[in-house]
Amino acid sequence: MTTKKEQWKDEMYGDEIREKILEFAESGWDSIPEDDREMWFSRFKFWGVFHQRSGQESYFMMRLANTNGVLNAEQLRVIGEVAGEYAIGPVSNPEFGDAWIDFTTRQSIQLHWLNLEDVPEIWEKIESVGLSSRSSGGDTMRNISGCPVAGRDKHEFVDAQPVLDEISTKLRADDDLANMPRKFNISVTGCREGCAQDSINGIGLEPAEKTIDGDTTWGFNVRVGGGLGGREPRKARSLDIFVTPDNAYDVVRGFVELYFETGDRENRQKNRSRFFVDDWGTEKIRDQLQESYVDFNLRREGADCRDEYTYNAGKSPTDGKHDHIGVHEQTDGTYYVGLSVPIGRLTAGETVRLANLAEIHGSGAMRLTRRQNPLILDVPESELDALLTSDLLETHSPEPNVFTRGAMACTGTEFCSLALTETKARMATLLRWLRSNVDLPDDIEQIKIHYSGCTADCGHATTADIGFQGMRARKDGEMVEAIDVGVGGGIGPDPSFVEWIRQRVPADEVPGLLRNLLETFAAHREKGQTFRQWVEATQEEVLIEAAEPEETDYEDPCLHDAKGSWYPFADSEGPAPTAPDDTSLATESDD
Repeated sequence: MTTKKEQWKDEMYGDEIREKILEFAESGWDSIPEDDREMWFSRFKFWGVFHQRSGQESYFMMRLANTNGVLNAEQLRVIGEVAGEYAIGPVSNPEFGDAWIDFTTRQSIQLHWLNLEDVPEIWEKIESVGLSSRSSGGDTMRNISGCPVAGRDKHEFVDAQPVLDEISTKLRADDDLANMPRKFNISVTGCREGCAQDSINGIGLEPAEKTIDGDTTWGFNVRVGGGLGGREPRKARSLDIFVTPDNAYDVVRGFVELYFETGDRENRQKNRSRFFVDDWGTEKIRDQLQESYVDFNLRREGADCRDEYTYNAGKSPTDGKHDHIGVHEQTDGTYYVGLSVPIGRLTAGETVRLANLAEIHGSGAMRLTRRQNPLILDVPESELDALLTSDLLETHSPEPNVFTRGAMACTGTEFCSLALTETKARMATLLRWLRSNVDLPDDIEQIKIHYSGCTADCGHATTADIGFQGMRARKDGEMVEAIDVGVGGGIGPDPSFVEWIRQRVPADEVPGLLRNLLETFAAHREKGQTFRQWVEATQEEVLIEAAEPEETDYEDPCLHDAKGSWYPFADSEGPAPTAPDDTSLATESDD
């Protein structure tokens, strides 16, 4: 039986949705028929326009799409200016104020509190500098991820940027493939660190070498069917295929078309690409690609470079980079500087200042990482001191505290209708508390703490040293925000997902739990042992006992059940829906 979302998409999807958004924007929020709003909001997502949650009617989020996190200073400056002019809601966030941007885990940017009527002007501004929001949401190919320093990394095996660009311009831009069974993620990396995280993508290309006609050839091995969410994560599985940079596009397109044509469109709980690979199996998929989707002989996989991977892999820092924060030399002798933006949120003013720094001290080229952080590229050695001593880097440092460095968080109940808890302000508060109350040995450079507001796992909680997923629980007879706590996740040579050791812990008892757990780790780890290595070597019963919830002097910013409020930090009744000038619109119930 065809689902209603498939019916909606069959009737209209892809590029033609843009004209309808423009029509509704011209006529105003209340021109969208109330009975059809669910349908239109589902369609709007293809163009990166997301209606915010219940109680925030008439307000939208916009997500941009920039392959591999590629940006330049002019583009980022425009984004900051757009945020300062349009991304201001009816109430301030107590932690971040008004007018800010969010960096995403797929190397892009989100803007909140937008009025539908302003979308045409926003599009005009961002598109004038070469940016777009197309295909950044909905059942389509999402922003393509890769190594943000592709082509500049001194130690990469193969430059993946040309492959990324080809996939973006020829495949992701193909409107005939806009209507996928579900969202679909593509990654390509040629680096040693594995920072595109191929193991959690629908299709991932990772560096490999193979002897062809007597010559050593660099290219990629192909994995498919990775993904997170729903407490059913999957590691991407090898197709036993080696592709060169010249034929990588054809194989990626072949798998996309195969999933597009034969993927399940009836059961939305089981129709993501990871379940498609479960059902078909890699051997059948490989055979079908060879038979029907590529016109050259598929080579068996090459020598895998995966054992080199260190990005969020839980390895010792002596093995290689686990993120892109810090100062790193490029192939041409200049440097890139990775900044730590806690929780991935930057004010509009800071965004413009960051763009200015990239232009003054570098070439203006910038990149975003999968850990919600920005990079300034092409900085001459003569400019490093001036950049590193700039005021902005005092806040967003290339040498952050270990907890700040490892933190990530999704949107949470602030704007997301699926989330069960607030995430970003809570994580910011928690980081301050940890910095003041937990001491770790100097050789510990990474503790990855990821927070997802629900089991959809947009914050990649299952791939963290310590993962949080939002829940609710009763405490002292009242419903409060709570957290499931897992340990031992990570991406790398041997991807693993967290083991959930504590469930439904009231949010105000989580800092004490973390302190107890981390102090046990510090006291009992072997010399040089990372947190993930310690977890792997420690019995589950010991981990559970160490992770004892405890009330402390930590004050949670949102312990009450925010799911039931229109905004987690507002006591007043919500003003939505509103006109672009923030005056309240009369609703049907008011007549």
